[in-house]
Amino acid sequence: MNIIRDCLDALLHPSARYDALTRARHRAFMAPRLLGSLAAFAAFPVYLAMRGAPTALEVAAFAWLVAPILLSWFLSRTGRYEGAHVLSSLALTGLVMTVAMTTGGIESFAAIWLVVVPLEAALSASRRVVALASALALAGTALLIGFGHFDLLPPPDANAISRGVFMAFGVASATLYAAGLAFGAESLARTSVALLYVEEDRYRLLARNMSDVISRHSRNGAVQFISPAVETMLGTPVSRLLGHGLFDRVHVADRPAYLTALSDAARGGEARSVEFRLKREASRGGARGHNGRVDFIWVEMRCRPLEQASEAAVGSEAEVVAVMRDVTDRKIQEQALDLARTAAEQADASKTRFLATMSHELRTPLNAIIGFSEMIVQEDVLMIDAIRRKEYAQLINDSGQHLLSVVNGILDMSKMETGNFEISPEPFAPRAALINCCNLLALKARENGIDLVTRAPDDLPVMTGDPRAFKQIVLNLVANAIKFTERGGSVTVSAAVEGSRLVLRVADTGVGISADDLKRIGDPFFQAGKTYQRRHDGTGLGLSIVKSLVALHAGEMNVQSQLDEGTTVTVALPLAFTPKADQPSSNIATLTPALRPATPEQSHQVKKSA
Repeated sequence: MNIIRDCLDALLHPSARYDALTRARHRAFMAPRLLGSLAAFAAFPVYLAMRGAPTALEVAAFAWLVAPILLSWFLSRTGRYEGAHVLSSLALTGLVMTVAMTTGGIESFAAIWLVVVPLEAALSASRRVVALASALALAGTALLIGFGHFDLLPPPDANAISRGVFMAFGVASATLYAAGLAFGAESLARTSVALLYVEEDRYRLLARNMSDVISRHSRNGAVQFISPAVETMLGTPVSRLLGHGLFDRVHVADRPAYLTALSDAARGGEARSVEFRLKREASRGGARGHNGRVDFIWVEMRCRPLEQASEAAVGSEAEVVAVMRDVTDRKIQEQALDLARTAAEQADASKTRFLATMSHELRTPLNAIIGFSEMIVQEDVLMIDAIRRKEYAQLINDSGQHLLSVVNGILDMSKMETGNFEISPEPFAPRAALINCCNLLALKARENGIDLVTRAPDDLPVMTGDPRAFKQIVLNLVANAIKFTERGGSVTVSAAVEGSRLVLRVADTGVGISADDLKRIGDPFFQAGKTYQRRHDGTGLGLSIVKSLVALHAGEMNVQSQLDEGTTVTVALPLAFTPKADQPSSNIATLTPALRPATPEQSHQVKKSA
């Protein structure tokens, strides 16, 4: 059988060699015809020996057996399977009609072979071929009946014995041929089923081993099939996701987009893509969660309408096939890129603000220094007296002091950011330092028409810390409050002991800060003022330095503010501070938590920058 199969495969048309079902159909067509024709030619000498000289009809009948060989050659050369079946039906009908018309018409032993014609055509699996073969058989039957009715055919053999033998031969041969056709049809059906199982196993293997999840949905989103890969993605069995189980795991905010994509794909006939979040059991799905908690992953789903396999299914509800892929890592990268882009934009804006601020803060005193020094140099030409010369010298000194304070602030901030700012803790009296700082700023407060109130109990204990840093904290906070308080307002500075910490509060009745600036207030060189139009000079380093110094002392700073109502800054410092040797005390990255976020009970807590 293998030799016969190899010989048949060598005769197949190239178009039929790479498809198992087509190859089986071509073999089923060619094998019986070639074997039947060869068997007929082999039996022809035996027939001659038993019967003697053949008649013209017998010679024509045996010659007609060459047609199956020609049909096999036609299929082998062209690969036209349906065309070969049509020619086979014509050849068989012609042979049967020729024999029947010379041996008694409709009563001939060959007439029974007309039934075989549509049976043979059934192997083509084509309705058109079967219809044509049936029409040929019916036409042949009608012709035999018509010719017999009008006595246009020779009379049948009167010998009853020979008629019976030929009839038995016709029925037996037709039955055997029909049996061969039946076995061929069964073989093709078995081959089709086997190939179908192979294809199903192949697709099932692909679906099981693909990392992407394949699913089939109804129009309302109900899952009718979902591949086993979903168990790895979501950590839940497939059975729990059928029906509306998958929909129940979609994030509530993403459910409209999920259903809209499925509905549009089912209705519009085009592919749709949507991204949504799916709930996953972290205890079974991997290492994204701990202790069995539930988290969400981002999924990209591409869905398109499922083509109907038959005409009967066209009128049924449209279905959608979808492919889902875990894109959580991509989403995390996108978020990281967005954060980096935002940080870069903020850094660029900070650079722009810094350049604008430094341009003003540095050029103003430098212009004063250069201008008044040139006037002193040309005192003989300008006839400047001693009083005016002393005034110019004082202005030059004030401008230099202002310029020095700006440079010192920038240098201090740079040291804190690079981790080179050192503090020297030692015991000191906080009350004396607080009163001294307030006295230094009292004149400025009076010039601005602001009432500066200091409330420091006499029994404030001695604390351990850097007295220089403490004074810088107080000076920055109080100067900041005076700067942003309108004439007629007040600034109150108070200190008290709460537990093991000294709590310093600086409250003013100034313009306040908008809540929109909450996240940026306290950043280096940032100056709030978009909402209420800045009218004050400054580098934007005041609260940044205070925040860093408070963090270096393991303290906390909290800011409460409302527009047009004022601001209260609260600083809590430990009474006994000891720096940790194993922790970089001045690393700016560790200083951020020192600015404690506001609690819900605190209204509009923001930071205010110098």
